[in-house]
Amino acid sequence: MEKIDYKKEFKHLYKPSAKKVEVVDVPTMNFLMIDGEGDPNTSKSFQDAIEVLYPLSYTLKFTVKKGKIGIDYGVMPLEGLWWADDMSSFSVGNKDEWKWTLMIMQPDLITKEMVQEAIEQVKTKKDPVSLPLVRFEFFDEGKAAQIMHIGPFSEEGPTIEKVHSFIEENGSQRRGRHHEIYLSDIRRAAPEKWKTIIRQPMS
Repeated sequence: MEKIDYKKEFKHLYKPSAKKVEVVDVPTMNFLMIDGEGDPNTSKSFQDAIEVLYPLSYTLKFTVKKGKIGIDYGVMPLEGLWWADDMSSFSVGNKDEWKWTLMIMQPDLITKEMVQEAIEQVKTKKDPVSLPLVRFEFFDEGKAAQIMHIGPFSEEGPTIEKVHSFIEENGSQRRGRHHEIYLSDIRRAAPEKWKTIIRQPMS
C-alpha cells in the first residue's frame, strides 16, 4: 500500500526554521473548517470544533486507506486563523473578542462527496454538536512569511513581532489573517517543547 507523508511533501510549509523568518508561496489547498469566536482557553465552541475536525479527518483517512484508492496518509495538524473586528483587542490579548477559524488540510484526493459520507458516518457514531458547522473549502493563502515558535502559546508575542518586523523591513505589508499551525500534541508534550508555526500572509 502506498503511503504519503504530506508534511514531507509540503516540507517548506510545515517544517520551517525556528531561527529565521522565511517567505513561502502557499498553494491553494482544501480544508475542513469551522468558524467561532471567544477565548480559546475557555470557549466550549473552540473545544467542540476540535472534537469534530479530528474525527472527520480520521474517517476520511480510513475511507481512502480501505477503499478503492488504497493510499495511507497521516492526518494533517490542526491550524487556526485568528483575528478580531477591532484589532486593538487582538493585540492586547482581549481573548473574549477574538474570532477564529479552525481547520485541517485535506489531500487533493478528498472530494466533497467523500466529506459528506464522512459527516454521515461521524453523525451516526458520535454526532458532535459542531458537526453542522463544518464546511469543506479551498483556502488560497499565497505569499506569506513564517517561522517556527517553540514554547507555550503565551510566549508567542516576540515571535509574532519578529515576523511582522520582517515583513515591514522587506517593504511589504501584512494582509489576511494571523495563521498558526499546531504541530505538537499539547496533551502529551511539555509546553516548553510545543511547536507552532507562525504564519502571516503578505503582499
